[in-house]
Amino acid sequence: MQRKTRRRLGFLVAFAGYFAALWTLWETPVVYPLRIFVVLLHELSHALAVLATGGSVERILLSPDEGGLTLARGGNAFIALSAGYLGSLGWGLAMLEASMARAARVRWVVAGLGAAVLAAAAFYVRNPFGLVFCLLFGVGLVAAARRLRPAGQAALLTTLGLTSALYAVLDIRSDILQRPHLESDARLLAGMTGVPTLVWGVLWMAIALVACWAMLRRAYRRA
Repeated sequence: MQRKTRRRLGFLVAFAGYFAALWTLWETPVVYPLRIFVVLLHELSHALAVLATGGSVERILLSPDEGGLTLARGGNAFIALSAGYLGSLGWGLAMLEASMARAARVRWVVAGLGAAVLAAAAFYVRNPFGLVFCLLFGVGLVAAARRLRPAGQAALLTTLGLTSALYAVLDIRSDILQRPHLESDARLLAGMTGVPTLVWGVLWMAIALVACWAMLRRAYRRA
């Protein structure tokens, strides 16, 4: 019991330390590639939702100012628009779950994530900044799968997962709750459904917070 308590205490200290470091370095070049990666996950979530509902994706654009755009035809617009913020949250929680798997599985997840980023570059990303970023980040993930030790690969997935989940929460707060006048997924949904932008923001924020709490609680119990 004493050993388990120490492990759980170590988990809480590590999580608090990571959160503090991420918060402190959020506007610095250190975290910048992670933020662009989460924007990519957001746009890929839109793209996958379009494809899953029978549409086609023309291209994905990423900009240096952390903007993103998915241009598509057909598909279910309601599902596609809802998939952005919730999709990046889902990616983050999936990476956190994968980080706690066996070493061999963690390595395959890192390699698969790198391959997915490279595939996105090959098939959908069509602007110079986005292409360069995807190529560098994808190759970096594949290299990490080959060269890092299992503990390093698990730490990498944990970092990517926590950043993606946290960024989804911060994005919903910034883009929808604090600035509902911005052109966002929630505002487009509001125009489509008649449900106000803030309602979508509150709903997505509630889902994000509950999902993050459940994942952290599970990770704490498994520590």
